[in-house]
Amino acid sequence: MNKNLYFCNIKTISMKTKVVLLSIMITLILSSCAIVKPGEVGIKQRLGKLSKRTYNEGTVGFNPFTTRVIKISVRTNNLELSISLPTKEGMSVNSQISILYNLNKDSVRSLITNTGLSYESIISSVFRSASADVCSQFYAKDLHSGKRGEIEKAIRDKMAETLSGNGISIQAVLMKSIQLPQGLASSIEQKLQAEQDLMRMEFILKQAKLEADRKIIEAQGVSDAQKIISEGLTDQIIKIRSIEAFNELSKSPNSKVIITDGKTPFLINN
Repeated sequence: MNKNLYFCNIKTISMKTKVVLLSIMITLILSSCAIVKPGEVGIKQRLGKLSKRTYNEGTVGFNPFTTRVIKISVRTNNLELSISLPTKEGMSVNSQISILYNLNKDSVRSLITNTGLSYESIISSVFRSASADVCSQFYAKDLHSGKRGEIEKAIRDKMAETLSGNGISIQAVLMKSIQLPQGLASSIEQKLQAEQDLMRMEFILKQAKLEADRKIIEAQGVSDAQKIISEGLTDQIIKIRSIEAFNELSKSPNSKVIITDGKTPFLINN
């Protein structure tokens, strides 16, 4: 009986050991694989040293005891900042900024080596410097007008000069929800209203001038017509027209009383 119990315990222990070993093996296999998602690149770091190869989307195998896989997004990312922008007249304009950027997958190794994984703080610092240099050349009203696109492009170009060498591509800088100082905002609104009133008045004056020109042309036409008629009515033409009128009257069957001085007829109907 004791021998049977001993052999049974050995079998039980060996079975438990197999399960444990199998679990350890599965854990090691799963922990030695990294999945790089679409829009990401991976790079192995073995004992602190980065490999020269970068991996695209898929499964990457590695030794979990000595190596890890660093995964970085190369999609277009949006970094939002709230910042106070200086202007040419010395004012400060609050604005919400969106910076659209992406990382060059061929430069991921040098980016991690030179900048580290906190590259967004680098982008933010470069933007603050570039925006201060650019916005200080423009008036506050320019940030709220058609020059906004020019300012955004100038900031983007200035940032690209600094960041392109680190593998960071700045696609666009977008200035949103610009808040001008209250007094300046009211002045701009009043100016815009005055410009609209001036445009409306110019339109009314232009319409009035066109109407006056039309009446002058119409009056000139009537005057010219009367002048032509008066110049064309000579005594001979009047006599001819009178004779023609008498001839037409003589053909009419209706009875009439004709009073004439021999030059023009006057008709009196019965």
